[in-house]
Amino acid sequence: MSDATTATNAAATPVSMDAKPGTEVALVGAGCFWGVEHIFAEQPGILDAVSGYSGGHVDNPTYKQICTDTTGHAEVVKVSFDPAKISYEQVIDVFFRLHDPTQINRQGPDIGTQYRSVVYYYNEEQRAAAERVKLKFGPRFKRPIATAVEPAKKFYTAEDYHQNYYVKTGKEPYCHILRDE
Repeated sequence: MSDATTATNAAATPVSMDAKPGTEVALVGAGCFWGVEHIFAEQPGILDAVSGYSGGHVDNPTYKQICTDTTGHAEVVKVSFDPAKISYEQVIDVFFRLHDPTQINRQGPDIGTQYRSVVYYYNEEQRAAAERVKLKFGPRFKRPIATAVEPAKKFYTAEDYHQNYYVKTGKEPYCHILRDE
């Protein structure tokens, strides 16, 4: 977790949004963060994928708190990537392929605002790229895309047991599947 601070107590820890030189950062929510993190971690050009929380009004939220659906946070993944190997637009393309962006406040059996589909952008270029990719994917679905594209908010790293969940537990990923283009 390179520049991500790991939670040492029950609460999540805030993380700086500054990318290291030669890297960029994307922040996305697509349901349960375990599958999102796992799929991104396996993509060429991705340097790091960290599960966490963003978009809410409570400082240092815990997983237990966000599951009450009262903090406003979404489960998100902070994706650090090498723009010489994968562009921001390609990262967002992967995001739209790994979940159902037409679902509102849910993915599969997971229901609640913390499972919403959202792209948090850090600058105008990211906003425009996210909107372009969203438009590109629109015709691929029978229902309208519900993914929100919003300015980035403070990111909090999720508790240690959420990081690299599938690798740590040896379980097969089950909450997300990367669809072909």
